[in-house]
Amino acid sequence: MAKERAWVNEAWTRSLDKTLRNARRIGSNFPHASMGGAYDLAEPEWWTAGFWPGMLWLLYNGSGEEEFKRIAGECEAKLDRVLDAYVRLDHDLGFMWTLTSVANFKLTGNEASRVRALKAANYLAARFNLKGRYIRAWNPWTEGERNEGVAIIDCCMNMPLLFWASRTSGDPRYSHIAEAHLDTVVKHFIREDGSVRHTVRFDPVTGEMLEGLAGQGYAPESAWSRGAAWAIYGLTLAYHHTGKRGYLSAAQRAANFFLSRLPVDDVPAWDFRAPEELRQLRDTSAGSCAASGLMLLAEKLGGEGADAEAYLAAGERILKSLYEAYGDWDNPAEEGLLLHGTSNYPQGTNVDVPLIYGDYFFVEGLARLKDSGPFYWE
Repeated sequence: MAKERAWVNEAWTRSLDKTLRNARRIGSNFPHASMGGAYDLAEPEWWTAGFWPGMLWLLYNGSGEEEFKRIAGECEAKLDRVLDAYVRLDHDLGFMWTLTSVANFKLTGNEASRVRALKAANYLAARFNLKGRYIRAWNPWTEGERNEGVAIIDCCMNMPLLFWASRTSGDPRYSHIAEAHLDTVVKHFIREDGSVRHTVRFDPVTGEMLEGLAGQGYAPESAWSRGAAWAIYGLTLAYHHTGKRGYLSAAQRAANFFLSRLPVDDVPAWDFRAPEELRQLRDTSAGSCAASGLMLLAEKLGGEGADAEAYLAAGERILKSLYEAYGDWDNPAEEGLLLHGTSNYPQGTNVDVPLIYGDYFFVEGLARLKDSGPFYWE
């Protein structure tokens, strides 16, 4: 995939330099959203805890900067308290330990990291509902809340932890669970037109699908763009790990819908079916995640043919637009790499701000264009 692109090398260098500056303040903490120019530091139990160390591992792998390696390792060690405490763990174990422990193990062979990731995979597998064939999303957030029947599209991106655990341990049960969940995603989350439901509620006793919910989208039947990105990338990864064509086909349906709804500058609205006045609000994190997924999708199609070429070109266009029109590179008063992310519009949280996962996927997309793997989901 790599070829000389001056803007890619420039964007990589600026991302690296800015992250090195940010690291002096953030250190081995867990940034989430940039508020007033500085990343807030979330508790390590929060679902985004893996993205800062994951980005540091990407940049370390591409630069050899030892400070990134040191901080990423310290972040991983801090997550031990979360893993051992157990009660705050949910389906986002994959986001958290794929980008920390699996990354560390792939790059350094660290045995302690392998063990941590296997522990996390066991906890994730234990969330599987046999009747409904889905991974339960969350635990109750408030007293009396019942969400044992809830699954969300984001969990596609947590399944690589289970595929990795099967390869590493030689035990196929993790993969069986991942495939069962992904089969449910294809059946109940991906609509015929390729648009994607964020949240589905099942009867946790019988496994029957009960309803689709709006989740972080505008409405139950709308099209939340980051959910589409999770589906494009997650189902392409499912094909990568299994070779099952059904996952590839579903990823292409989601990709085609996503690309058909992009505005002129190729950076998605936060929800493609929100009212027109609300579609002016973008989500750069959806763009950067989708771009990385589209480039992998092109690779899985063999890199040749009209579809593969279109996906690769679209991924690069999105990244270039993010860099040129949404990046913040020369402003010392802003830590975020990408402006205009939308975390949760319905709840009014972290709207039109930089988001650490948007930054992570932007750097990962650049690494794909530079052929600077490995990529930890794979």
